[in-house]
Amino acid sequence: MSIRDWPAGERPREKLLELGSQALSEAELLAILIRTGTRGRSAIDVARDLLTEFGSLRSLLTADREKVCAARGLGPARYVALQAALELTRRHYQQLMLTGSALANPRATKEFMRMRLRDLPHEVFCCVYLDNRNRVIAFEELFRGTIDGASVHPREVVKEALARNAAAVILAHNHPSGVAEPSQADELITRRLKQALALVDIRVLDHLIIADGVCESFAERGLL
Repeated sequence: MSIRDWPAGERPREKLLELGSQALSEAELLAILIRTGTRGRSAIDVARDLLTEFGSLRSLLTADREKVCAARGLGPARYVALQAALELTRRHYQQLMLTGSALANPRATKEFMRMRLRDLPHEVFCCVYLDNRNRVIAFEELFRGTIDGASVHPREVVKEALARNAAAVILAHNHPSGVAEPSQADELITRRLKQALALVDIRVLDHLIIADGVCESFAERGLL
């Protein structure tokens, strides 16, 4: 039976309009993005099968492109739709942080960084620029590397911080390996950045390392 033949209260789109998105299951939300099913299988059937095949919604959304496109009921167009939805979510929370009040709560910063960086397959180095009242001026991805690391250039960090008239910064990068423990290289570049920024009176408030659901803070470890 096609979803069109279901009672209105059971159709994902109508259910969302009536009850809100929080009332839908992961399969129902995924079905809305998938839009249509395949022969003999509704979009919800396809969505349920995908969640079972990949093990979780997160595993599906972060899986290798070739694997997702090869899954039954998907393909390049639907892969693109899923990735677009994921990136919209990231940007939504980024804008919330940028329009929020001063970063008085380190937990909020950690949550944002976990959401933004935890599932990336490559290493990126980012910077949050703050004014003298610790209000966010901007968030920027400065350097991108491979799974083995990113080359971080203190001169570029200083230049971008000065361009935004920042009084302080929070540094962050991810470890795609899933291990959040700071390496000797991480400690070295943090010292170099702190020294370079101090020359222009810009403070380094923290350096966060994000791995698989874990966020390690240099400040909390006494490494700053």
